[in-house]
Amino acid sequence: MIELTIHDGVATVVLNAPAKLNALDEQALHGLDVAYEEAESAGVRALVLRGQGRAFCAGRDISDIDPRDDDVMGYLGGLVTPLLQRMSRFPAPTFAVAHGACLGVGLGLLIATDVVYVAESAKIGSPFAALGATLDSGGHSLFLERLGAHKTLDLIYTGRLMNGTEAVASGLFSRVFPDDEVVEATTDAAAAAARGATAAFVASKQLIARIREERLALWESVDIENAAQAALCDTEDYREGFAAFQEKRRPEFTGR
Repeated sequence: MIELTIHDGVATVVLNAPAKLNALDEQALHGLDVAYEEAESAGVRALVLRGQGRAFCAGRDISDIDPRDDDVMGYLGGLVTPLLQRMSRFPAPTFAVAHGACLGVGLGLLIATDVVYVAESAKIGSPFAALGATLDSGGHSLFLERLGAHKTLDLIYTGRLMNGTEAVASGLFSRVFPDDEVVEATTDAAAAAARGATAAFVASKQLIARIREERLALWESVDIENAAQAALCDTEDYREGFAAFQEKRRPEFTGR
């Protein structure tokens, strides 16, 4: 179900169970974890996550779940959360293609990705009102941070799903594209990032994570920026960037 390919420093991870809208069971979560581990070990300089078929990911595969003995904490706390944390810490820029259903754990996969390009057909929200369950995988945090309390609870209470255009206009994700263009746009962006100064990109990724998670004030974040910039002075890419600017040529970055 989980496929990994690596080409020109870019890893592509594909959820390939289109018959069930790429819904994730425990085996699929393990497969995703392995794919990210292998991509990291290969030293890729960017990663793309996408789903095959009509949807990115419809969430948890509950087709064979008996709610009377469902180990929710084992699934969410034991499997999903550690996976999302691994994804968010991936040591290279990460990109995702959001199309069709992007719900539940599927939404969580997007939250754990650096940059999300969204198809117009995307369906994003909280479908759990019809299940007697609640939004999970970081959805409350994302919606509250970007939409505010009133709109978040409106989505939860009504089960209304936003399309890709509304989701991007609301500030949830990066950019919206027509369905037949979103994969190419995401792949091109990842390839461009992989050719860039990826050590500097990862420094920004880590800084943004700290600001968000620790709620850092302006001058605290500036101090960390200064330290990150000083550390980058010792990298090959930093020296190459300055040299290319001074020599009026295109830089050739290596990620080191």
